[in-house]
Amino acid sequence: QVHLVESGGGEVQPGGSLRLSCVASGRIFNINAIGWYRQPPGKEREFVARITSDGTTNYGDFVKGRFTISRANANAKNTGILQMNSLKPEDTAVYYCNAIIMGFDYWGQGTQVTVSS
Repeated sequence: QVHLVESGGGEVQPGGSLRLSCVASGRIFNINAIGWYRQPPGKEREFVARITSDGTTNYGDFVKGRFTISRANANAKNTGILQMNSLKPEDTAVYYCNAIIMGFDYWGQGTQVTVSS
């Protein structure tokens, strides 16, 4: 069994920053990638960012340099830290951690991010 635990959501004003953390545990012998998706109110879930086992990072088009994904440390391939800066109201969404392990997708419960003045 695989468990993904997310933390760091909350409410912030436009232009502010938040840091989301995801830690995978359980049967995680070969994590291919760990990353984040989000689902804004009334919309489909969309890709935000991912870091692969070799350290390659990918971002959704809307990120435009505002978000950075990393690991808690160089050896912690079971972690995904999403630093979000210059947040906008349209970034309001439930953010979900995603892990790809042996070709299978695993999901966290989600954490709410609200950007509002």
